[in-house]
Amino acid sequence: MAGSSAITIQQNIILDTVRGTDQGEWKVLILDAGSRKLVHGVVREDDILELNVANIEQIEERRPLNKEMDAVYLLSPRPHILDCLMADLEQRRYRRVFLIWTSLLPLDLQQRLDRSAVAKQQIVYTSVLNVDYYPRESRLITFRDPWSFPTLFHPACNHLVRQHMENLAQKIVSVCVSLGEYPTIRYYNPQKPSHEASILCSHLARFVQTHLDQHAKYNTDFPPPSPRPRGLLLIADRTLDLFAPLLHEFTYQAMVHDLLPLTEGEKVYYKPAANQTETIDRGKDSEIGEKDDIWIKYRHLHMKDLLDELVKDFNAFKAQNPQFADSGDPATINTIKDMLAGLPRFQQGKEAYSLHLSMTQDAMNIFQERRLADLASVEQSLATGLDEDDKKPKNLADQVIRLLDDDAIQSPDRLRLIIQYLLYRDGLLPTDIQKLLAHARLPAQDSEVIYNLELLGAHINRAVKDTRPVAQYPFGKREAQARSASESGLSRFEPALKVVLQGQCRGALDELTFPFTKPHLDAAEGLMGQENLSQASLRSAKPTWARTRPSNLEPRQRIIVFMAGGATYSESRACYEISQSLNKDVYLTTTHMLTPNLYLRQVGDLSVDRRSLDLPADRPKPRAPDHLFEKEMQAPPPPASSQKPQPPLQGLKQMRISDEAHPRPNNGNMKHHQPPLPGSSSSAGGRLTKDRDKEGEKKKKHHFFSSKR
Repeated sequence: MAGSSAITIQQNIILDTVRGTDQGEWKVLILDAGSRKLVHGVVREDDILELNVANIEQIEERRPLNKEMDAVYLLSPRPHILDCLMADLEQRRYRRVFLIWTSLLPLDLQQRLDRSAVAKQQIVYTSVLNVDYYPRESRLITFRDPWSFPTLFHPACNHLVRQHMENLAQKIVSVCVSLGEYPTIRYYNPQKPSHEASILCSHLARFVQTHLDQHAKYNTDFPPPSPRPRGLLLIADRTLDLFAPLLHEFTYQAMVHDLLPLTEGEKVYYKPAANQTETIDRGKDSEIGEKDDIWIKYRHLHMKDLLDELVKDFNAFKAQNPQFADSGDPATINTIKDMLAGLPRFQQGKEAYSLHLSMTQDAMNIFQERRLADLASVEQSLATGLDEDDKKPKNLADQVIRLLDDDAIQSPDRLRLIIQYLLYRDGLLPTDIQKLLAHARLPAQDSEVIYNLELLGAHINRAVKDTRPVAQYPFGKREAQARSASESGLSRFEPALKVVLQGQCRGALDELTFPFTKPHLDAAEGLMGQENLSQASLRSAKPTWARTRPSNLEPRQRIIVFMAGGATYSESRACYEISQSLNKDVYLTTTHMLTPNLYLRQVGDLSVDRRSLDLPADRPKPRAPDHLFEKEMQAPPPPASSQKPQPPLQGLKQMRISDEAHPRPNNGNMKHHQPPLPGSSSSAGGRLTKDRDKEGEKKKKHHFFSSKR
């Protein structure tokens, strides 16, 4: 459902806000480095320019004075960004200022702004958007904060935790406000914990509750009226499930992120090997994301079924484009016209299928080379406590030793296997841990990864006469289930998050392990199934006594899951599956996405010197650029000349109609003419002009963003 996509929701918030400022007047949009990433992630440049935006500029860069045009500032609420804004106001760089913050401005910064006389004179509008998050998929939101893991769990970062949780709480509230939800809140409260971070979720939940209550207090229109049942916010952290980041997952998305060398940043890219395909530009990375319909359709499909589905769909795609088939018949004018009309769409589709066929084949080759089928069979028994026949597994220690002896099993996979065996046994004798590491021929520093798991609640050491049973499946022993022939024995494990969500939706989630922040108000409502949930007290006055079990046509309850310390792609898949099977809209929100390799590296870093982590809190505080405080002088008008102006004959001789490097002069025939960005070699132009009579003209782009959408 496009209307429930987190990407679409954030996109509409940004565009509607820019559209609502200074209607009918041309304006400049000013972003900073942080807000630029937010906007770039969900909004196309053209969509912004169509809102009477003459130019898009970045506040940290050099910009010309433009005192005749209004400016819309969309900024991050950070001290150095406020310094940049104040420098602009002192210079009176623009005529009027429409000020929009991506999230709530801290009180001390707000007070500084309120005391400024120039701010009072120039700022005509102020607003807070609450969009300080990055929608990665329709139901997956991240904060792009991998440093959150060491901040929350590294022993030397204890004094940073409170402020970090305040920041996390503000971002979580931004997600809730964007979705229009004032949810009940439940949080993970581990029973009989052995680690210091066990209270993390309870503190974070209370911070979020406080911020939500304050937002509702000062915004009487929140939450907006809606027929949906009241939402739920479920707060957990990485200690909820220590198996999920380690297991080999064989659905498409999780598998390629685990096995293939993807390039991850603001977007995800993959470069096929040079000897694989002629249909993809070998020198260019291919983007994998929400614009790729094939990726969206198949990312949660098991790899054993994926290759057949891709081939079947590609054959259907070729059948839908018969004009490109080599029939041997002579081409006619009409067939050539048909081919030219469909060529861009056909070429794009051909490259997309070639990319995914290449990725699938690469992943399956690694699957075979590393003997992952044998490895995963043992992993599933360790994680579930049951074998493929749903019985207690036997001889697991012998199976683990045989795999450690196999030269085809790579070192990272051996370490993952040892950790899973340790988690299954709920601890091992210290001498046994050393023997396993030596048998696996792993370096001594890998033992740091194992012992650091104690900081996440794992039991590492076990006494000789310890009578503790082996670890159980998360939140109760997994019941034996009948599997169809299409289900794989290598995918028996389900993340603990899926078990939790199933319990919540069925009204069976334990209140001790997942208490409410306001038990006297929320418990009765939160423990019910969806058929009895209502937000009548907050949104409407409709009675609920006549409600029956909901159908697919009824409004779906929204469940927002926040996973502190990173989430896995198997957990993301579980949220989509719960949404589909239990008629919910489940949004997974997390600090960052984890792959097995990243998880092992971050756990290993929990024992290194904090100074080597390069935490944002340990870096020098960013400062506003000095050039913003330099007094800018208006350029003097050119002296009057007594000579008659000469026609630009030399310039006309050098003009080439088809060369994009020499654009036509603006004679009123271009839909948009914008001044060049600061730092370009051309001089800054004047105000934008627009020919409203020629709708078919192509707009001149600024290419402010790093890529086109």
